[in-house]
Amino acid sequence: MRLRDSIVFAILVALLAAAGCGRGSSDSTTSSTPPTEPAARSQAPSPSATPSAQTREILSVLSVERSVDLLAQRDGVVQEVFYDQDSWVEKGATLAKLDDREIQARLDRARLDLEVTSNNLKYQQAERKAKEAAYRRQQELQKHGLTSEAALEEAEFRAKGAAYDEKSWEAGVQQKQAQIRELEVELEKTRLVAPFSAFVVRRSIRAGQNVIKNDPCFRLSQLSPLQVHFLVPEVGGGRPKPGDALKVIPVGDSAREYEARIQRVSPTVDPASGSYDVTAQLSGSHLEALRPGMAVRVLWPTRESMSAF
Repeated sequence: MRLRDSIVFAILVALLAAAGCGRGSSDSTTSSTPPTEPAARSQAPSPSATPSAQTREILSVLSVERSVDLLAQRDGVVQEVFYDQDSWVEKGATLAKLDDREIQARLDRARLDLEVTSNNLKYQQAERKAKEAAYRRQQELQKHGLTSEAALEEAEFRAKGAAYDEKSWEAGVQQKQAQIRELEVELEKTRLVAPFSAFVVRRSIRAGQNVIKNDPCFRLSQLSPLQVHFLVPEVGGGRPKPGDALKVIPVGDSAREYEARIQRVSPTVDPASGSYDVTAQLSGSHLEALRPGMAVRVLWPTRESMSAF
């Protein structure tokens, strides 16, 4: 019994000593940990990135008045491309040409037919004049009783027939001229011509490609003057007038603001959205960094600030 009591006593002493060491290590670890610093305060956004209480933001994109997609006006094979992307072209410049050999051959044949028909018309005009002169001679002879009634009627018939034949040849000439005009129009359709001076933004065709009517071939666009179109709720305040000023901020660069002047205001309200359309044009300097298609924010005055608009 004594031996067992001694062993139990020794175990209890060892456990108490281990517990004391563990508590001391925990306390030292806790005391050595530096205090956590308070979280940094969040900084307020810059004034230019957030609209004021007197304005609201309307998202839109920059655009230009003159921007167009040139479509193929007829079926055909692209024979040659004269301008590529990022090229400046003047109004009336030919950007590309389709194979026009068949149309050109038909046009040449139609012009030859017109020449033949015109010559036949000239011959018929001369013949009509001769038969009309013969008819007038028969009339004079009839007055003096030197010709028969049958000869006079025959001369009259020949003169009138020559006049009808002349009108037929005149119609034939006009028909040939109309055919030539139609072929000239078809020939013009084989050429893709710039309707105004602009940059080639995109080229969608290449030499040897077979295109179908209304296929996109080029996209032309001017770079200025820049405009912005946006919708304004009818309940958002008084309607502006052309010439009023507003601010435009690029979405990717909130530090810069640009002036714009209202050009057009829609006289009607869209019943589906309850809004009307407004078009403004950017003005001032340093607009070279802006391009059509860039996303912008329009700062629009609220109802409370419309008196200062």
